Amino acid sequence: MQNKNENTTPVSTIQYNHTVKDRFLHYVTIDTQSDPESPTCPSTLKQKDLGKVLVEELKTMGIADAELDEHGYVYATIPSNSTKKVPVICFCSHMDTSPDCSGAKVKPQVYANYDGRDLILPGNTKQILKSADHPDLLNQMGNDIITSDGTTLLGADNKAGVAEIMDAAQHLMSNPQIKHGKIRILFTPDEEIGRGVDKVDMKKLGADFGYTIDGESLGHLEDETFSADMVTVTINGCSTHPGFAKGKMQSAIKIGAQIIASLPRDQQSPETTEKKEGFFHPISVSGTIEKTVIKFIIRDFTRTGLEELETKLKAIVVKVMNFYTRSSFEFSVAEQYRNMKEVLDLHPQVVKNAMDAITRAGIKAQCSSIRGGTDGSRLSFMGLPCPNIFAGEHAFHSRQEWVSVQDMEKAAEVIVNLALIWEERG
Repeated sequence: MQNKNENTTPVSTIQYNHTVKDRFLHYVTIDTQSDPESPTCPSTLKQKDLGKVLVEELKTMGIADAELDEHGYVYATIPSNSTKKVPVICFCSHMDTSPDCSGAKVKPQVYANYDGRDLILPGNTKQILKSADHPDLLNQMGNDIITSDGTTLLGADNKAGVAEIMDAAQHLMSNPQIKHGKIRILFTPDEEIGRGVDKVDMKKLGADFGYTIDGESLGHLEDETFSADMVTVTINGCSTHPGFAKGKMQSAIKIGAQIIASLPRDQQSPETTEKKEGFFHPISVSGTIEKTVIKFIIRDFTRTGLEELETKLKAIVVKVMNFYTRSSFEFSVAEQYRNMKEVLDLHPQVVKNAMDAITRAGIKAQCSSIRGGTDGSRLSFMGLPCPNIFAGEHAFHSRQEWVSVQDMEKAAEVIVNLALIWEERG
């Protein structure tokens, strides 16, 4: 016989009046593209345009302390309505869109009752969404699909997550009979350029555990990310007049090209790896004959694997440089983020509650790894254990980016369920 006090995960019977679709369609029209070349925070002032909209909407809901700070972060509190001592939970999404593809003048397109057909995007008919290229479309039959018009990205990464948190907040504020502890809302700038939590005030945030809403397929929870470093290789060549260069010139540009050409072609690169395989990947080259800089990102799921890849990359550089005795090089490593599973394994209830919240929404919960990182990767090591919940976004950073309205609604329900479950188990 089941103990009457045992925690269970029944399918939710809460009735929703979702606002997520309309919110999302509005948010994506606000250009919030971040800029990796900018030294400011936020990297682009236009990110604050969305922040201001969100603050006003939160205040309209009755969330009086909603604020946009000088760095472009939005903070807000849904006060506890429980008599229990419940951990403070944070829900987080980022407001910026990727620099990889234009996010200006987004024209969202809604395809109601999707029937499996190819979706030809009207602004650029060469952009065609096919289920062969996007297998998850086959799970969307009868659902409503949102895309851009094909001339820009859509911005579902991560405005879907923003809209879902806002929808859940509206529901909690409108239904005080739903018991929950104190909830903190955090919207960040500059996640797409790796600076999403650089200026988070953790003391002000004051949360015990958190969830980023920035994942892909329905039902997925990610509790593991890459560990990540940036390696900068600086080559100091030997420059002379090209008319008198024989036996003297050592071009840093050519040396850099030789280093890149020496990288493995069939392994340890993004295009040859999957699942738990790591890689090193040159992302930029700039310079002159005298000085050339190559930047690499290094990714692996373990710190040991990361170190092994860095050692192998350095050995490649040294081997090439041995032929150029007049030249020198510098090899510097900068930490970017670490696998959040190292922290989450110390707090198993965070993942369990999320899996139960997904199940309670009537969908299959799947725990998986992500070949990337989230704000939660760094937040976890800043004292806020923070796995990543699906937002429904697909084909991010591209003109074929898409999201399902029904998946967004389910994500909002999961957020509400999490608030409930943490209170029930408080």
